Amino acid sequence: MARAGLTAERLVRAGAELADEQGFDQVTVSALARRFDVRVASLYWHLDSSEGLKIRIALLALEEMADLAASALAGRAGKDALTALANVYRDYAREHPGRYAAAQHRLDPHTAAGSAGVRHAEFTRAILRGYDLTEPDQTHAVRLLGSFFRGYVSLEAGGGFDHSSPDPQQTWERLLDALDALLRNWPRNPR
Repeated sequence: MARAGLTAERLVRAGAELADEQGFDQVTVSALARRFDVRVASLYWHLDSSEGLKIRIALLALEEMADLAASALAGRAGKDALTALANVYRDYAREHPGRYAAAQHRLDPHTAAGSAGVRHAEFTRAILRGYDLTEPDQTHAVRLLGSFFRGYVSLEAGGGFDHSSPDPQQTWERLLDALDALLRNWPRNPR
């Protein structure tokens, strides 16, 4: 029988908090059971496995970031929209490092297609339409922006900019300027 007060949603949220506190790789059903002071077996009423828990945390993180992005992008276009989306990812990673890591968790194609990850791609493509990019250049640019956001945020979170000048915020702003310039002057494929 399920323990009173424990629900799948409550457990996933607690797992997300655990990820932020200790790291996404530390999230397991056993760790969650210790957090609630219950036997591991009692959580299997709500969760199928540690991998299932991680997938649900990933889906939660993608949804949270998509909601933040929708709010940040409302009424914006061009560089303002690009900066708003970039800042959503960077700020989320700073505030929720474990959840941000969860959002990078590989999902199977069916789960990914039904996730808020689709909204992230739609937001990015909407920004790129403002730069007059069409296929296949739009897909190339989506990959460029995703690589930049993820790479910069990961390097910064890992302390990669802690021992050098200028301040990482200045670099972030300059790189967003450079991305805007690149997108406005995207090289046209002669083929």
